[in-house]
Order: sequence, then structure tokens, then C-alpha cells
Amino acid sequence: MKTFLTGAATAIALALSAPAFAASHSDNSVKLQLQWVTQAQFAGYYVALEKGFYEEEGLDVTVLPGGPDIAPPQVLAGGGADAMLNWMPSALAAREKGLPVVNIAQPFKSSGLMLTCWKDTGITGPQDFKGKTIGVWFFGNEYPFLSWMSQEGISTEGGEDGVTVLKQGFNVDPLIQRQADCISTMTYNEYGQVLDAGVSEDELVTFKYEDMGVATLEDGIYVLEENLADPMFKEKMVKFVRASMKGWKYAEENPDEAAEIVLEYDETGAQTEAHQKRMMGEIAKLTAGSNGALDEADYQRTVDTLLGGGSDPVISKAPEGAWTHEITDEALK
Repeated sequence: MKTFLTGAATAIALALSAPAFAASHSDNSVKLQLQWVTQAQFAGYYVALEKGFYEEEGLDVTVLPGGPDIAPPQVLAGGGADAMLNWMPSALAAREKGLPVVNIAQPFKSSGLMLTCWKDTGITGPQDFKGKTIGVWFFGNEYPFLSWMSQEGISTEGGEDGVTVLKQGFNVDPLIQRQADCISTMTYNEYGQVLDAGVSEDELVTFKYEDMGVATLEDGIYVLEENLADPMFKEKMVKFVRASMKGWKYAEENPDEAAEIVLEYDETGAQTEAHQKRMMGEIAKLTAGSNGALDEADYQRTVDTLLGGGSDPVISKAPEGAWTHEITDEALK
């Protein structure tokens, strides 16, 4: 696999990832770094744990919850995890910047990202975003939005002909408090929170990235490229992916049970049964149609969207070696 890295970036990346390579290849332990806190977005992994699917493969899996201060690529680079979950825009941006991450499986087929806007702002389509304030998540989650605006020819620098980007926390307050005309929401999480705040669906207009043709792949499984050179590590990942996909398909077919399993693993006690069951119902729509193998057409659409960033693209050239079917080919036999 070719990598486009400068000498310095290569040295840094290799130094950072050396602990991960050395530490955990010879045993059966796997540490998975989640993108966010324990919730039904990650149900497949918790189901695989609870149902003994990892154990059947001889694996000792630890699922590491994420949070607002945890960047999965940094954890992976520092050797704190063997695999991470990441949205592909974030992963490809990290790869171009010198961290050689590789997608080995893609449990999520569809995107759950959307903009949710107040209908009374008069917004009916993307061109109506001009002059408006839009809440956008950062930490790698901003890339799909920036690409979309670039394709629409809309500046993100504010003004009458552009949008004012509000750095949105991982909540829906800016919409409820009218600080923003639109906010970023996931079909499975924040959109429900808006409704829970007493807003009716009739008061809202939503734009799903999937429907707008600018959807990028979310929640893929990534590892460091050099680790794939180790046959023992590869074998471990084959087992991990196989058991994880078994967990995902079980979760799809048994959403309420899956939500209850997630609640058992939520050490914070912050999640509620009603919220997790609703989330799991929406998550099942996103994993439906995926057997874990990355669809090349979905990958290409993601890359094309990211490259279509005009003067400020998320990535500057088509990646090489950013994904492999080697793991899923073996896992799905």
C-alpha cells in the first residue's frame, strides 16, 4: 500500500503507533475505541460482548467509551486501542495528515446525519441557508457539512450570501434557544431530543445528507496500516469483525433487547430505556444492508464529496490504501 507521507510525518506516525504494534498482537485481547459515550449507536459491539460472540472467537474484547475530550485517531496512534470507530471523512483527513489508518470493515451502510431547521425561517432548500446561522459539530464531524456548502457554492464565512457557522456542542440547545436557524442532528439521537423538548415535527424541516447526495460513510472500523502487516493481528481482526457483525445483525433483529444490553453497559447511568430503544430502532436502519464489507461505490461517493470542497477541500487528493477487503473477505467466509 502506498502512503503519501512526508518523512517527518512518517516518523511521527510510526513512533506514535509503535506501542500499539508491540503491545497487543500476540495475545487475544482487543481494545475498541468508540467515538462517543455508551449508547445504542454502538449496540452491535455490546451485544457481541453480552452474547459471548467474541468469547466464541477466543477474544477478550474491551470496549472503550468515547466522549467530548476523546479523539479516537489520537487514541489509536498512541497505542491505547487496537481498533477505532470513526466517520470516514475524519479518518481520511487523519490519513492525509500522516496517520495511516485503514478501514477494515463498514457496519454502517447509510448516514444518519442531517440538518434540522425551524420551518418558520422560510428554509425550504440549501440555497435558503444563505444569511442563516447553522450549528455544526467539529472534531472531524464538520467535514461533510463544509463539503456540502462548497458544492452548493455557499460561503461558510457568514454574511448575506454565506452561512454563519456556530460551533455546536453535542446538544440541541442552539435550536431550542433560537441561537441557530438549523443545527446538526443524527436521525437516531438529537432529532429525538428536539422532539423531546416539546417541538412538533410540523415546526421543523430536515435535510438528510443521504437524500441530498452528500452523504459520507459513518462508523467504520479502522486500524493502523502497519499492524496489518502482522499475520497474528490480521487473524485477530478477522475474528473481531466476524463477531462484531454477528452482534450487529442480532441487534438489528432484536432492537429492544439490544437497547437493554446497552443500558447494562452504561456505567454513567445517563441513558434512559425509552431513548435507547428509539435510538436502536433508527440505528438498525443505518446498519441494514451491510454485511460489514465496505461498498466501493459508497467509498467513492465519500471521497468525491470530500474532494469537492472547492478551494478548501477536506482532502487534497484521492487516498490510496485507505481501505482493505482482506479482513471482511476472510471474516465472511
